[in-house]
Amino acid sequence: MQIQQNFSLKQYNSFGIDAKAERFISVKNTEELRSILRKTYAAEIFVLGGGSNMLLTKDIRKTVIHIGLKGKQIISQNDDEVIIQAKAGENWHEFVLWALDNNYGGLENLSLIPGNVGTAPIQNIGAYGVELKDVFSSCKAMNVQTLEEKEFKLEDCEFGYRNSIFKNSLKGRYIITSVNFKLTKKDHSLHTEYGSINVELEKQKIEKPGIKDISDAVIRIRQSKLPDPKELGNSGSFFKNPVIGRDQFEKLKLEYPEMPSYQVSTELLKVPAGWLIDKAGLKAYREGDAGVHKNQALVLVNYGEATGKDILDLAHKVQATVHEKFGIPLEPEVNII
Repeated sequence: MQIQQNFSLKQYNSFGIDAKAERFISVKNTEELRSILRKTYAAEIFVLGGGSNMLLTKDIRKTVIHIGLKGKQIISQNDDEVIIQAKAGENWHEFVLWALDNNYGGLENLSLIPGNVGTAPIQNIGAYGVELKDVFSSCKAMNVQTLEEKEFKLEDCEFGYRNSIFKNSLKGRYIITSVNFKLTKKDHSLHTEYGSINVELEKQKIEKPGIKDISDAVIRIRQSKLPDPKELGNSGSFFKNPVIGRDQFEKLKLEYPEMPSYQVSTELLKVPAGWLIDKAGLKAYREGDAGVHKNQALVLVNYGEATGKDILDLAHKVQATVHEKFGIPLEPEVNII
């Protein structure tokens, strides 16, 4: 293991922010992780996965531990289902494609989400009607104090909308080292009802889609809306879609009849944050090198030399403008560091 000093994290965060790590080390297995944790106080570490769901607003004056654990294996299977273990450092989209190549169903709606496997449970990532919890079996995580690995079952993780126990009571206490997924081998359950999936399938003249068709449709939709972080720095959806009460929604619907929504319960509805930002007149808005993407208002982008503070200032402007217009607060989906 090599510890590097004053290390630039520009290539390790999808916004392309040139923040520095006081010390940086990439670990390739649990033995290396345990070794570096044994030498470093828990309060002095910063754990870095794929760097796709964070905004760095300052240098990290800690030891940054990059989780580079790789590997996939079948844990168990029967005629209908398979349990796959993927190490935390596996690239999420590459893992999804690998599952599809093996005709394992369940991940197809989560195609092209940036980041690594290990950070997926923390955020309970989701897209197009599917969340990680729907395919989650268990995960292993190392306690940063005791250095012991613990298994967390589905019911242990307290999954919610873009939320989990790892973002709340266990934040900073555990590092996820691997995740087990329960996937189908046949009779796959297809989710085409959310977003533009059916429209995309019709465009391709696909009447009886399979899991690969769903994935391809999701990829085309995401590519049409979302910029490639390698070309234009971004972290995907910057804000969560807000959930509001039916009474508030009905009042807003009188003024904005075209306002879209998705029912959460009899009294709660989810409103697309991108639609709110667009209607507030901020789509394609730009301040210096920090901007709102021209195709998807939910995405904030770095046009080149924006700092983390520049992006954060823009986020605050978006929140204030949407709240003033609609009375709806927007909560960041991205972790602000």
